[in-house]
Amino acid sequence: MMAASTIDAPAQFDRQALRARAIRKKLTQLAIVGAAIGILFGLGYALRASLAARGIAFSFDYLSAAAGFEISEGFTYSFSDPFGLVTFSSEMSNAQALFAGLMNTLKVAVLAILFATIIGVMLGVGRLSTNWLIRQICFYFVEFVRNTPLLIQLTFWYVAVILQFPPIAGAPHLLGTILSQQGVWIPGLVATQSTTGSSIILFLSALVMLACNFVSTRNGFRIACLVIGLLLLAAALYLGFRLSIEFPEVGRFRASGGFSLSPEFTAILIAISINSSAYLGEVVRGAIESLPKGQWEAAESLGFSRSETIKDIVLPQVFRVVLPSFGNQYIGLAKNTSLGIAIGFPDLFNVYGTVANQTGRSLEGVIIVMLVYLFLSLTISAVTNVLNARMQIPGAR
Repeated sequence: MMAASTIDAPAQFDRQALRARAIRKKLTQLAIVGAAIGILFGLGYALRASLAARGIAFSFDYLSAAAGFEISEGFTYSFSDPFGLVTFSSEMSNAQALFAGLMNTLKVAVLAILFATIIGVMLGVGRLSTNWLIRQICFYFVEFVRNTPLLIQLTFWYVAVILQFPPIAGAPHLLGTILSQQGVWIPGLVATQSTTGSSIILFLSALVMLACNFVSTRNGFRIACLVIGLLLLAAALYLGFRLSIEFPEVGRFRASGGFSLSPEFTAILIAISINSSAYLGEVVRGAIESLPKGQWEAAESLGFSRSETIKDIVLPQVFRVVLPSFGNQYIGLAKNTSLGIAIGFPDLFNVYGTVANQTGRSLEGVIIVMLVYLFLSLTISAVTNVLNARMQIPGAR
């Protein structure tokens, strides 16, 4: 018995030491977080006291005041009649104006991430193409885009391309799409007059739940998402949600019907998508070149063509490697939408500037904008981390 207790004593001591070390680490982390929060509160209190000494009040009450200005495009949320997403107007509040700017920012960011990813993958694969012409075109395209400032590219697309489109009367029609100085009109699914704001929200919620059903690997969670999604879809249809295909038509002064893309939105979407695709293409190229050469040789010996090798063997492995780097580029892309102020696109930062000029609340406004961009970046980072974790091969680490 004495020998057994003597042998167990060191192990028990080691467990206690590890437990004490873990507690010290947690206490240290809590102390650091508490100190950071205390410093922030201290700076906030000092700032508010300094402003009060100068007769300047620090308040967010201006958010509920009427904006008094118009926004060229954008939807905001209304809690009154009409309820739901509505077009912003000057009698709405400053908070609704900022929300409309946020919606424009998200609209550009989401679409630019989608287009930049598609173009970037094509560029990365094209850089390693066996066709000399495609390889050189992709190389010089990437080098040119990466070595010119994004602001200059944005100005080029807006001034030298979009604004050089013909007037609406002579605008060309390409596959139902109208290209004009006043913007771009494309065919699209639009809600009918019977569709309410609540039905739109329910429909979008149903799409989210159905997407979770396809993404998740847990059967119980997938079934729950599928059932909830179908119920939300049924509720949306019951409340009047209807969609119809609408084609744009040229009128006397402007086109109508379909989806309307303003010149500013079109320019910033093209500029950010192409600029980001060049960086994403280099990430993809580096990831492809990091794969063992033996995989290409093995695929060739098994009778795979080069396109089949890239599609079925190379790219699935590449996406597991590039997601963290893609996440960094996506975060930079989302923040680059603030450059829309250069061409008058009413993104969040541009609307903030207008609100600050109208109310004089620049400090409160910039705090809101910084927190929104921080939340947007953290959201993109969280989504890419989740996707990265799900794409890893179990037991590979």
